[in-house]
Amino acid sequence: MMKKFLSLFILVFLSATTVFSQNKKEVLMTINGKPVYTNEFKRVYKKNLDLVQDESQKDIDGYLELFIDYKLKIAEAQAQGLDQESAYKSEFSKYRDQLSRNYLFEDKVTEELAKEAYERGKFDIAASHILIRVDYESVPQDTLAAYNKIKSIREKALKGEDFTALAKTYSEEPGAKERGGDLGYFSVFTMVYPFETAAYNTPVGEISEIVRTSFGYHIIKVKDRRAKLPKIGVSHIMISDKKGARTFNPEERINEIYTMLKQGESFESLAKQFSDDKNSAVKGGKLNPFTKGDLRASEFEDAAYDLKTIGDISKPVKTDFGWHIIRLDEKLPMETFEEQKQMLEKKVSEGDRSKLVTTATNNKIKQKYGFKKEASFLPYFDTYVGDDVLKRKWVMEPIPASEEKTLFTIGDRKVGYTDFAKFIENRQRTTRPYKQKEAFLVELYNEFETEQLKDYFKERLEVDNEEYAAVLNEYRDGLLIFDVMNKNIWQKAKNDSLGLDEYYSKTKTDYQWKQRVDADIYSATSESIAKQIQTMLAEGKTAEEIKASLNTEEKVNVLITPGLFEIDQHELPKNLAIKQGVSSIYPNNDSFVVVNIKEVLAPGVKALDEVKGKVLSNYQNDIEASWMESLRSKYKVDINNKALKRIKRDLK
Repeated sequence: MMKKFLSLFILVFLSATTVFSQNKKEVLMTINGKPVYTNEFKRVYKKNLDLVQDESQKDIDGYLELFIDYKLKIAEAQAQGLDQESAYKSEFSKYRDQLSRNYLFEDKVTEELAKEAYERGKFDIAASHILIRVDYESVPQDTLAAYNKIKSIREKALKGEDFTALAKTYSEEPGAKERGGDLGYFSVFTMVYPFETAAYNTPVGEISEIVRTSFGYHIIKVKDRRAKLPKIGVSHIMISDKKGARTFNPEERINEIYTMLKQGESFESLAKQFSDDKNSAVKGGKLNPFTKGDLRASEFEDAAYDLKTIGDISKPVKTDFGWHIIRLDEKLPMETFEEQKQMLEKKVSEGDRSKLVTTATNNKIKQKYGFKKEASFLPYFDTYVGDDVLKRKWVMEPIPASEEKTLFTIGDRKVGYTDFAKFIENRQRTTRPYKQKEAFLVELYNEFETEQLKDYFKERLEVDNEEYAAVLNEYRDGLLIFDVMNKNIWQKAKNDSLGLDEYYSKTKTDYQWKQRVDADIYSATSESIAKQIQTMLAEGKTAEEIKASLNTEEKVNVLITPGLFEIDQHELPKNLAIKQGVSSIYPNNDSFVVVNIKEVLAPGVKALDEVKGKVLSNYQNDIEASWMESLRSKYKVDINNKALKRIKRDLK
């Protein structure tokens, strides 16, 4: 709920940009002397008018009140110091990083790598490999020894020695003796990028050149190259086995539905009536197309791809989500690059390809603003930083002024030794372990230089690009709105159990049960079966007796759903006569429904536990209304009426 609130405010209210306010503008109002400009109000009014649902707030005066409330919340958030909180700064920094990607040079490099991944992704590779372990921190003699070892193994393989036997004998990969280096089939983004590149560039049946990764040296034998499976479209019926205390056995229910499908019952109708996946149930069970690996349920994917002909239906399949019956609806062609572009670029930016992107981006920023290295960092920092940095316990000592130097200059910014020292002290706690201090310092320097280059670019971007500045400031204020509401309204209401009880006591007549029935709902496959159910109920037969009489292992004629139902719940037939006893027969989605109403419950007040979420929401609204009154008293708002008249004239 809170995140939705934040998204709504980001859409509905766009704050003025610092760039705009630098120009000479007409002041619409002041809040404790701080100006708010007319162009800001006009811009947000025109952009967001259609999003305002309250008709009274769509005219200028009504919208102005909404806008003032928004500005007061921003002022209060700043007064409470929420813009200085570490969580706020971290969240804003993440968004700035994401937004600036649209303007950074890295997008072009990312797109090129995404295109490469798309072409590779048309195929799966089956391969084996041999690994000789050595990491990037190893001393030169160990690195050379590992290289010579993998080189001699490759020569043996090229002369015809069995690759699997070589892997079992020499490979240092865990499990190599059992698997013989076999990796099975894999595709893009499955392996580290250098390994993937070598595998895709090696013809089937041949052995790759030696390739180095963070794990060590590899040689790869490519055994097969097959076209990737295209996406398929399926429908399913799901019976969850995690939906609380069910009144029926989920496995028994899915088998009953499977029997009904074999009898010729409509898949769509059964999905609409009984599937617990409500998002797909309303569409007759239809799911979005997928390929292997897209879903977090390999059992489901395997069963779906085992269906060969359109219309084929699987036997019940068990996954972590429950029980499923799957029908094959369509086989789709491979997606185009444009269709996959967003997903591919996300994977490029998050995986080891990102290092290539970073290098290219850094070079572009250096070229744009000018970059000059002033002093070498390693000789000084190798002595200045103690070995305890490898244990993440190094404490920075101030660098004397006589020793302070400029590391590099980017544009008009000079970055010095002290800046880097602070970075080391903070970053040491979150980086991966290192064995050698020198290698660690080189890695940290590369990270530091990248961070400084990107920060400079982003700062310049907010000054140079009005569009970017506007969107960034919009999110900045949106975060503050979320934080101030969370602190003063949402958490306050959530933690005030006594206040919630008192509020419920005052307003409990607003939370009423409608008329309800304690009933068993019988869904029959035919009208004649429904008539038999009516007769058996009249004879005093129980639900279990009716089920045992009408259903067999080969054929399911009735499904029974007991429970308490409000009279307008979708499980009950429309126009059901609400009275104790056995109902008439009601046609419903290709079945025939009989309801045995055991008790009719009168309307009444719901207990707090039954409506706690709704009561809490209303209590929050009540607290917010009082809080806004206090803000209106705390802050002085002065409206420039001449400016307001001009706005009304311009927006008329």
